[in-house]
Amino acid sequence: MDAPDARPTPIARAVHEIERHVAGGGWDGPVRVFALVRTARALADDPSLADRLPPDVVADARADADHLMSVEQEGLPPASDLEELLARISWPPTVDGAAVVVERVVLPSAAEEGMPADRQAALDYLMNHPDRQDVRIAAGVLRSGEACDRRSAVQLLGFRPGGSFPGQPGEAVDDDAVDRADRPG
Repeated sequence: MDAPDARPTPIARAVHEIERHVAGGGWDGPVRVFALVRTARALADDPSLADRLPPDVVADARADADHLMSVEQEGLPPASDLEELLARISWPPTVDGAAVVVERVVLPSAAEEGMPADRQAALDYLMNHPDRQDVRIAAGVLRSGEACDRRSAVQLLGFRPGGSFPGQPGEAVDDDAVDRADRPG
């Protein structure tokens, strides 16, 4: 019996690479949106692109026609929330999908009982709660409907001091463990 393919899907690899890129900028960043494009097709449409991409990306695209590259979208339209922002964005058919990275504050469900109704008071409550955990969520989907599986779409990839992943506060994230979580199956 053949061993299952242990390599993550192109969408899972793209989302993981995007999250690593965003994480390099630290915390407290804005919502980030990326167009996903099949690299091999982009290279076929514009051969000079090979001179502007890292050599390993070009090699990956030549080895895998489904390899995806991401293009960060700058100058996003103003929006009151993520849903409104995404509803305002459209891309031409040459874009194969999209990825989004957001940062959120997560509290245990029991903490909701003490949350004030006033918006500003609720924000203060969230930001100062002792069980607060800051999370970065990266998710992507292709026009075909293929998406990161739930494990790669919502990963607690880094916390500020006081949170923990995978063990005690301040413990480093094991990139190999994250890579394993990206694999389908």
